Amino acid sequence: MEDQLKAGGEYLDTLINLFVLWGPKLVGAILALVVGLYLAKAISRMVGRAMDKKQVDPSLRPFMVSLVGTLLKVLVVISVLGMVGIQMTSFIAILGAAGLAVGMALSGTLQNFAGGVIILVFRPFKVGDYIEAQGYAGSVKEIQIFNTILTTPDNKTIIIPNGGLSTSSMVNYSTEPRRRVDWTFGIAYGDDVDLAKKTLLDLLLGHDKVLKDPEPFVEVGALADSSVNFTVRAWVESADYWAVHFYMNKTVYKKFAEVGLNIPFPQMDVHLDK
Repeated sequence: MEDQLKAGGEYLDTLINLFVLWGPKLVGAILALVVGLYLAKAISRMVGRAMDKKQVDPSLRPFMVSLVGTLLKVLVVISVLGMVGIQMTSFIAILGAAGLAVGMALSGTLQNFAGGVIILVFRPFKVGDYIEAQGYAGSVKEIQIFNTILTTPDNKTIIIPNGGLSTSSMVNYSTEPRRRVDWTFGIAYGDDVDLAKKTLLDLLLGHDKVLKDPEPFVEVGALADSSVNFTVRAWVESADYWAVHFYMNKTVYKKFAEVGLNIPFPQMDVHLDK
């Protein structure tokens, strides 16, 4: 009986010593875990509200909030484990090596992901814009996290990876409300230059979709090999660009013929030697 009491006392002393040694650390770790998880959740909510204010694309917001929350929770857990005396150096090193290997294996995919985030955050274009990039042109149908989908005027679907799209040059034809339409019209040498200029100006000013400010521009642009070329410019609303472009091409051809102006074209004389 005495031996049992002695063993029980030693066991109790061991428990007391362990409690004295680890108790404050465990209590502190639990408090740190609770407070850390609460702060991680609060910061995630703040990130979500900030993205709402900046009007970040709805498809990106949940993913980014979840990513920030997960990273913060991982940091909290690692910090708590370190507080109770667990050595995390080796674990972090292994985790870093694994992350590096995965990153190298998925470098192209990660680049496209990062490009998608940049596009959705900074919004160089939006759905419905007509853009030209990576050798392709079309209307933006959808912006995904890895790819951007375009639809061409002849109804082809083009999928462009976001990595190259976010780091290379791009032309957005829909950003500005107005666009300038440029033409080059030629008349034959010997035709009336003043009449040609007046005819072109009358056609532009008579079109209701051609803006009067800035004024249309018509001047002799070049004395070419077989024609006197006029540089013609007019400003229109972006939505009216192609309507005005095709209208002038068709109408100038008809009007020049009516007023006696000739549109030169290449000709070849063949001489037969008998």
